Amino acid sequence: MKNEQQRRQFLVNTAALAASAALPLGARGQGAPVKVGILHPVTGFLAYSGGLSRLGARMAVEDINAAGGIKGLGGAKLEAVLADAQSKPEVGAAEVEKLNEQGVSAIVGAYASAICLATTQAAAKHGIPHLVDVGVADQIVQRGLKNTFRFAPGYKTCTDAAVESLQALNNGAGKPARSVMIIHEESLFGTGTANLLAKQLPPLGFEVKDVIKHANPTRDFNNIVLRVKAANPDVVIPANYYNEYALFVRTMKQQNVTPKAVYSVLGGAASSYKFVKEFSDAANGVLDVNHWFNPKDKRAWALKKRVDAMDGQFFTYEVYLNYAAVHLLADAIERARSTKREDIIAALENSTWKGHFMPYGPTRFVNGQNEGARPLMMQVLKNDIRVVQPDSYAEAKPVFPWKV
Repeated sequence: MKNEQQRRQFLVNTAALAASAALPLGARGQGAPVKVGILHPVTGFLAYSGGLSRLGARMAVEDINAAGGIKGLGGAKLEAVLADAQSKPEVGAAEVEKLNEQGVSAIVGAYASAICLATTQAAAKHGIPHLVDVGVADQIVQRGLKNTFRFAPGYKTCTDAAVESLQALNNGAGKPARSVMIIHEESLFGTGTANLLAKQLPPLGFEVKDVIKHANPTRDFNNIVLRVKAANPDVVIPANYYNEYALFVRTMKQQNVTPKAVYSVLGGAASSYKFVKEFSDAANGVLDVNHWFNPKDKRAWALKKRVDAMDGQFFTYEVYLNYAAVHLLADAIERARSTKREDIIAALENSTWKGHFMPYGPTRFVNGQNEGARPLMMQVLKNDIRVVQPDSYAEAKPVFPWKV
């Protein structure tokens, strides 16, 4: 009798197990949280941009979880594991080691090119998928690292677009600009961008009067602005991070240095609502070829409204690139139906995600780079930032030259 009861219980248990296995994952109950490393420089000289990057990533995690989590994993929630690179590449790499020990399935970050170069290499040792949020240096995706993916465009794509647009603006205005001066920060991002500009502009008829490098941080631009004043270029091209960019342009204003155009390439403050609000006299007229959202997508404005409602926060590219990157990662985990790192890498490689509000089209990675990613050109007009090129996204016509 006892044996018969055991046999029947065995059959019941087996049937229940089979029935459970046949159910979709989403019907089996919520899975364990999916740990995602959110790695940015939230202290040090890049703390402002790093903090905004973290804000965008955390907003995305909250929205994804509120919408039901990863449905392919039974509604598993994303768990943000926060890390601080302290504005130093070596610290960023050390933080990757800690994130690995904490069992993260992927990493999003780490804003600055030099930091991203270190963190992606460190993550590759452990096979951790690393989704780069900003980091424009093309070396990041040119080393053959299978774990590394960049959603936004690199500095070659941005510089090519900037040079082409500058030539078109100048030709359309009767070629009032014949000389340029490039002011750049000293790290991988600024130096790489400046080198590309210095190489591409002369064949188009622009004399590069000087290329000036400055340290991070720099708290006094008086001597550099005096050099700009003496050289008197038609166009000044800054490529630097927020604090240095804002101070440089303000110092030019204070010293009454007024080129025909301040034409930024990946300007750290040029396309910043904070800069426009706090220093509108220096910001007005500034042109910038940079990361930007599709101004015709209502979702972008809805997210901006949420950020604007937060005390002291501004809707910058750091915010929405990280917001998009986390959603892209969630899409990959959803399709992988797995938290295994190798499965997520495979899913990212085959991504066709288009649920963003960037002017990119569907995501398509080739050797780790999203081939559809493109910058836009903005200009500060009447104390607001407006897209002025290309025409398909434009909200206003560019004003060039600013100084007649």
